[in-house]
Amino acid sequence: MAAVKIDVQHINKAYTDSKGQRRPVLVDIQLQVQDGEFLCLLGPSGCGKSTLLSIMAGFERSDQGQVLIDGRPVTGPNPRYITIFQNYGLFPWRTVLGNVEYGLEVKGVPAPQRRATAIEYIRLVKLESFAYHHPHQLSGGMQQRVALARALAVDPDVIFMDEPFGALDAITRIQMQEELVRIWQEKQKTIVFVTHDIDEAVFLADRVVLFTAHPGRIKNIIPVDISRPRDRSRSDFADLRDQIFTAFQMKHREELEYYI
Repeated sequence: MAAVKIDVQHINKAYTDSKGQRRPVLVDIQLQVQDGEFLCLLGPSGCGKSTLLSIMAGFERSDQGQVLIDGRPVTGPNPRYITIFQNYGLFPWRTVLGNVEYGLEVKGVPAPQRRATAIEYIRLVKLESFAYHHPHQLSGGMQQRVALARALAVDPDVIFMDEPFGALDAITRIQMQEELVRIWQEKQKTIVFVTHDIDEAVFLADRVVLFTAHPGRIKNIIPVDISRPRDRSRSDFADLRDQIFTAFQMKHREELEYYI
């Protein structure tokens, strides 16, 4: 059994609303992520899953509890764990190569080495023909590949991903899911991925963490015991997708729309 990479211990979080009242967002979240695991956090909009990801990545502090990575408390952002957001965060004045090199520059890696490393990861995401293009010359899916290459280039232990494919069209989204699984299998990184799309979670994850609606609590953790590569047309894929729908006990069509 793999070692525990991330240990989420009794996380509670609340925000103050416009009337000055404290509103709980996360309630007693306890979770362990194994080294090399692909874990998806799945739940409706507003359930606190992105807040939990921000706490795990060190961008926010919890009101109670703590997160440990490799046994050490998370006290803030750290280059050992990188976060990829939906908006890509690319520098428009830099080329693809320049964007992928950025994290290595910050770490003080010498120019020849960082250039070679950046090119390696640009090839990994299949963008070598676009190395000298700027972000505005790329499609949304290609920009997301650049963001992934930039994250991988600094060799993080953990990659946090907050609905990174949410703005992509359906076909590009499926292609990016397939590419992400390929890269994850090759590089064996630990990935925590936020989504509200059941199909995406079943395709990507080793385990799916189901959240209740606001305030967020963990409702269930479901292992995805489907061999890879996964085929959405297979009965075992459809059966697990239906199981997750059932687990949420959705009674109204408008609830279902959160997960499509």
